[in-house]
Amino acid sequence: MTERRHPRHGLDDALLTPLRFSLMAALGTDAEIDFATLRELLETEDSALSKAIATLSAADYVLVRKGYVANRPRTWLKATPGGQTAMRVHVAALQAIATGSTTSAASE
Repeated sequence: MTERRHPRHGLDDALLTPLRFSLMAALGTDAEIDFATLRELLETEDSALSKAIATLSAADYVLVRKGYVANRPRTWLKATPGGQTAMRVHVAALQAIATGSTTSAASE
């Protein structure tokens, strides 16, 4: 049986902050982006970005790869398939809320 629920139930707690949402949007589906580029793109500080990455990594939404370029440490990030799915569901819930939809079908 299909239950009708308000679309806000489709929002993902891991994506509710503007920085984490923006980070996932920047990564898109296949992009691997380095930390410094994300920091500049998202106009944020190292500590805030590190916290956002830690939260998304704990949720298995991003893969973190560390390495070196010219003997300098670098960190690269890529959205996981689960993170991509979570982002699609979250965006769909936001769109349903924005368009005034009061219910959505929830699969059981």
